[in-house]
Amino acid sequence: MSRLTALWLALATLPAWSGEADVLDVKVLPGSNGWNFQVSVRHDDQGWGHYADAWEILTPDGRLVARRVLYHPHVEEQPFTRSLSHVQVPKGVEAVVIRAHDKVHGYGGKTVTLPWPPAQH
Repeated sequence: MSRLTALWLALATLPAWSGEADVLDVKVLPGSNGWNFQVSVRHDDQGWGHYADAWEILTPDGRLVARRVLYHPHVEEQPFTRSLSHVQVPKGVEAVVIRAHDKVHGYGGKTVTLPWPPAQH
């Protein structure tokens, strides 16, 4: 077997070619009991074994504010937007960081950082 063929076979058996989950956009709206976050995520979901399975809202020092679990792959819906309501951001926080997670790579894709509290128009 040639080296090229061996390399091709090795790469073909990898779990997926998709990269990390990226946060593309975040909208924040006031709600009756906290804040409503609408987060758009892009990930090359490959099926049940490799998909974006959550996104989180963190303080800049890494404290978890809220987590939205995603229970199924979005193979045919990319990017996709999901909401989380009733989010309580602790007093004194000056920014929030939103990051996404996927089942294979974990965290590491593009994040969005927003000044806090958000400007309301």
